[in-house]
Amino acid sequence: MAGSADGSGVKLRVVLADDQAVVREGLVTLLGLLPGIEVAGAAADGAEAVALVAEHRPDVLLVDLRMPHCDGVEATRRVRAEHPDTEVVVLTTYADDESLLSALQAGARGFLTKDADADTIVRALRSAASGLSTVDSELQRRLVAAASRSRAPAPPREIEGLTAREVDVLRLIAEGLSNTEIARELVVSEATVKTHVNHLFAKAGLRDRAQAVAFAYRTGLVTH
Repeated sequence: MAGSADGSGVKLRVVLADDQAVVREGLVTLLGLLPGIEVAGAAADGAEAVALVAEHRPDVLLVDLRMPHCDGVEATRRVRAEHPDTEVVVLTTYADDESLLSALQAGARGFLTKDADADTIVRALRSAASGLSTVDSELQRRLVAAASRSRAPAPPREIEGLTAREVDVLRLIAEGLSNTEIARELVVSEATVKTHVNHLFAKAGLRDRAQAVAFAYRTGLVTH
């Protein structure tokens, strides 16, 4: 991986993909003007995006969900499987909640709407490159709704392996609380919360908080 825009002089390298030329060219121009960002390539569909990722090995792929030939979900799945050092941020205007959930399950790290401003996009790209998730508030609501609709009884091993306190932490994550807020709610130290979060993620096979929210609803641990 090329590195990240952390003030060390190493630029965050990004490949972007959108089938609409006006949007694609606008993003190239926008990102190219921002300090610490280098646009390594721009693709018109998912297949081209995967090829550009293979060629340039960027830190992040910024990808539209709806594209011909190979959509954003499939591109995300292939990139995360074939090039795990490249994180994926999804950018979309569509109210296709199931595609959002599919992108999450495929390994997307961030989710933004296309009306996101430059600062929001850059924060999402940098967060993804650092292994953190970013979910636009509207898209998080839609992800939760989609996860809730698709909820099915979880295999006992998914539930029985969690302690009561880990379940408490999971519920609070699903409510959108930070580690600091969870510590305050449970009257424990933030270090203790981080330990519970790490154990919870390891046991449930979760990568980040966005996946934790989906897991909470899918398993029925959270229902509202």
